[in-house]
Amino acid sequence: MFKPIPLNLPSYPFRIKQEAGTTSIFDEIRKKFLVLTPEEWVRQHLVQYLIREKQYPKSLIKLEGGLKLNSLQKRSDILLFNNLGEKIMLVECKAPSVKITQAAFDQVARYNSIHRVKWLVVSNGLQHFCCDINIENKSYQFLNDIPFYVNA
Repeated sequence: MFKPIPLNLPSYPFRIKQEAGTTSIFDEIRKKFLVLTPEEWVRQHLVQYLIREKQYPKSLIKLEGGLKLNSLQKRSDILLFNNLGEKIMLVECKAPSVKITQAAFDQVARYNSIHRVKWLVVSNGLQHFCCDINIENKSYQFLNDIPFYVNA
């Protein structure tokens, strides 16, 4: 059973329940309780951070959305849209015990070959990396912080 640990993000008043030896956390976006895994702990913190600190509307956040990559079914952790319905940010969450390596960036870059967003974020809750992607030039630049939401 996962015991929640402090992350390098603000703490939020999550709804957590214990039932039949399982710990669950309420997901505000999907409106249901989910098994609390280390990765889910990071995902829920990042969602709250994006909503509360960066002003992303809940209605423009999609969690664990499916995508097809080379005929394989994959899931992106967090996908954000602008108010025109265009994809703008892709977030890949890892458990706090997972080091952020080149493999994590390669994974999110592969997902972005489908999504084609402006910003990519990789986080394990302790370290966060955000890149501004220029798809036309096939280049990227690391940012100091995750951008605030701005209406399109």
